[in-house]
Amino acid sequence: MNKQKFLVTGPTGATGSEVTRLLLEKGHAVRALVHRKDARSDALKALGAEITVGDLLDFDTVANALKGTDGAYFCYPIKPGLIQATAYFAQAAKEAVLKTIVNMSQISSRRDSESNAAQDHWVAERIFDWSGVATTHVRPTFFAEWLLYIAPIVATGTLPQPLFPESRHAPVAGEDQAKVIANILDNPEGHAGKIYPLYGAEELNQYEIAERVGNALGIKLKYEQVDVSTFVTAIRRGGTKSTKGSANQEVDADTAFLIQHLEAVTIDHQNGLFAGINDIVETVGKTKPLSVEEFVLKNKAAFSQKIAHRV
Repeated sequence: MNKQKFLVTGPTGATGSEVTRLLLEKGHAVRALVHRKDARSDALKALGAEITVGDLLDFDTVANALKGTDGAYFCYPIKPGLIQATAYFAQAAKEAVLKTIVNMSQISSRRDSESNAAQDHWVAERIFDWSGVATTHVRPTFFAEWLLYIAPIVATGTLPQPLFPESRHAPVAGEDQAKVIANILDNPEGHAGKIYPLYGAEELNQYEIAERVGNALGIKLKYEQVDVSTFVTAIRRGGTKSTKGSANQEVDADTAFLIQHLEAVTIDHQNGLFAGINDIVETVGKTKPLSVEEFVLKNKAAFSQKIAHRV
């Protein structure tokens, strides 16, 4: 194997942490770009990653982080600044003569999206394409990890979601996406310029997701449709408080951006944009995607608070 060095952004997140681990496992070197040093970065360092602190909105930081690397995983959160961060990253990658980039986009990415974030992702894809650096775009449907953000509420017997009850998607786990990303970085031949939609094991509506999660936890779980502001408030609180009575609170710019995105993609979801299934996780990631039940069982500790309404 030809040992390479990769930059991983978002290395403490659902995909980035696993991409880091997998690349190190394959014998490569990894430089992890974190916002701050903390227990999560210490864990990455313990695995063998080189830790560098910085911000994707600082061009000099990005350029220095990419120096001496062969490839990179680019991941930016749902917040303002994606276009600037992408432009900085693409230019720095070109200067560093990177062989490959894997760009985390989203399945709702398109030119005419009503979501500011999704439209930004579409433009970001084009920026990477213009750069001339070989780039693969991955477009996942909703992450299975959304269940973890509201796990304490789920554990009490309610699954609050802004999604319409009969609209469908196949929740995809971060670790399954990471296997696709790591394998592309490890061997990019044939992947440059490709756009890969990523799906989980089974397409489900919201009632079916609630049933699968409840079965895994051994509880009766009721799906409840809530408005987006209420759902985002629950996420921001770590899913530890009631979702009732919080929709009219003032929000900061980042939260407002997320709410606007989710309000738009909830309609996209209802219109079938997030639906579907394919074999990319299996063929490129070399793994069978986790089902909802398998994901919940692997993360059962997150749902351990206030387990009630047992079957």
